[in-house]
Amino acid sequence: MITSTSNPKVKQLQLWQNKSKERKKDGVYIVEGIKMFLEAPADMIKEVYISQEILQNVQKESESNIFLKEKIQLIEFETITDDIFKKVSDTQTPQGILTVMKRPKYTLDDITASENPLVVVLENLQDPGNLGTILRTGEGAGISGVIMSEGTVDIYNPKTIRATMGSIYRVPFIYTSDLGETLQELKKKGIRTYAAHLKGETYYDSLSFKEPTAFLIGNEGNGLTDKTASLADSYIKIPMEGQVESLNAAVATSLLIYETHRQRSQK
Repeated sequence: MITSTSNPKVKQLQLWQNKSKERKKDGVYIVEGIKMFLEAPADMIKEVYISQEILQNVQKESESNIFLKEKIQLIEFETITDDIFKKVSDTQTPQGILTVMKRPKYTLDDITASENPLVVVLENLQDPGNLGTILRTGEGAGISGVIMSEGTVDIYNPKTIRATMGSIYRVPFIYTSDLGETLQELKKKGIRTYAAHLKGETYYDSLSFKEPTAFLIGNEGNGLTDKTASLADSYIKIPMEGQVESLNAAVATSLLIYETHRQRSQK
């Protein structure tokens, strides 16, 4: 059992929690909580840490713990005292399970391989909660994947991970150093690109998204850069009442991808 903050594994966990560069260098990310542990692909799990209290609860005969107990029995894990676990956790009320995951490796082809791709393209999004919500909602709406500019927040940020609620495991995503070049690749693959833009003159619900589609979503405060917006096939807008000029990036994305889902679900 790990009982000291001077333990090398504790120090490493704290580095991974707090330093994006350390996570990237080691090719890992951290997920917390029982749900995230249960949904984690077994072949992508690197390390598991369980608090003393949770382990004792799981070992009790309880039907509510059966799935957790079964998975724990199949893996190797480290036990940590409750006090130390709080120091390596990123949450104020830890659930007692912390899983270190290997990073997946996706390509643009992984995102566009489906028969009728639906892609979300994000430029310089900064809010980790927005990014996580887009992945979560995107899975629900059936998107093929997410493409992000290098200026977009780290998808492995602990706040982003929590907001995905497990979708981080299932939605393909990539970062690109040249968003313009990537958009050109999408066009070569027959994917039509739509920019959510204040200058748009066509309401999104008056267009058809039944063919391969990509939605371009910009930074929360500034929207898409002029350079990126100019590469879109069309500008689209969302109806606004009152004095509201724009919506939260995750909300706007949700409206667009669920409209696409609605259209494609119609017989």
